[in-house]
Amino acid sequence: MNVLNQASGERYTLYHGDCIPTTAGLPDNSIDFCIHSPPFANLYIYSDSKADMGNAANSDEFMEHYGYLIKELYRVTVPGRLGAVHCKDLPLYRNRDGASGLDDFPGDIIRAFKRHGWVFHSRTTIWKDPVIEMQRTKNHGLLHKNFTERADVCRQGMADYLITFRKWEGLEANTESIKPVKHHKTAPETKAYQPQYVGTNPPAYWDSDRDYSIQVWQRYASPVWFDIDQTDVLNYEVARDNADEKHICPLQLGVIRRAVDLWTNPGDVVYSPFAGIGSEGVVSLEMGRKFVGVELKESYWRIAANYLQSTENAAQQMTMLDMLTVA
Repeated sequence: MNVLNQASGERYTLYHGDCIPTTAGLPDNSIDFCIHSPPFANLYIYSDSKADMGNAANSDEFMEHYGYLIKELYRVTVPGRLGAVHCKDLPLYRNRDGASGLDDFPGDIIRAFKRHGWVFHSRTTIWKDPVIEMQRTKNHGLLHKNFTERADVCRQGMADYLITFRKWEGLEANTESIKPVKHHKTAPETKAYQPQYVGTNPPAYWDSDRDYSIQVWQRYASPVWFDIDQTDVLNYEVARDNADEKHICPLQLGVIRRAVDLWTNPGDVVYSPFAGIGSEGVVSLEMGRKFVGVELKESYWRIAANYLQSTENAAQQMTMLDMLTVA
């Protein structure tokens, strides 16, 4: 599996190594849900490792390397279950790319997943504040002054996307074999998790008539998620390594919570091949799932291992408190 090190607990395993050979070492049909944010080709620099996909010479080289991972993700995923990719369009720069504009990175991902057998299942747009993007990037297309003088360069802000794929292999003639995801108030293992929502009037999670609240479902089913808090991320500053890194872009915990809640059962195995500082793992453990992750960068892996152990410890303490309360 080409693993440099690993950290583990009762409900998680976190590998330090290259995600492609590590994923290749996992058993067939062993993962209930995959969720990750890829290293965005050459937009960000995460490390100086030759194994880091973000260090590809160009987008074509990145997609070639990424394809090997996509193939393995398909193999390890339980038939009928899903994988989700958090991504965005990538900016093109005149001095680097010959013209200013946008590259359809989400489209490249969809085409790559389909080449390796996945079925395109859904696309969710995650609203992002264009003012925050303007303040962070100073992109000419978002500057207010250009609306009066150079509106030809103006553009909209760049949303994030959660693109979801399904492994349909072998299910064409026997959909009854799919391991279903269920949301029932009567299931005792689901009572521990009560999602938190942004807004002044959060809906009740459970509905006495339908089990799964129709108000919550309407939020989940919306093609645009307007209520994701962009600041709801793990603290990544402690993992920064200024010697070889320009930027880290942690996935919002609200996106992970919603995807894990929607597409997994308590006790399912969630997998992230780009575990970073542990966002997907922390949410999975908090929500009563198991987690397997891989991270190449050692400083990220160490922080993720600490986060996962702390989360598991907190969950165990809560379980003991519940038992004492019942007694």
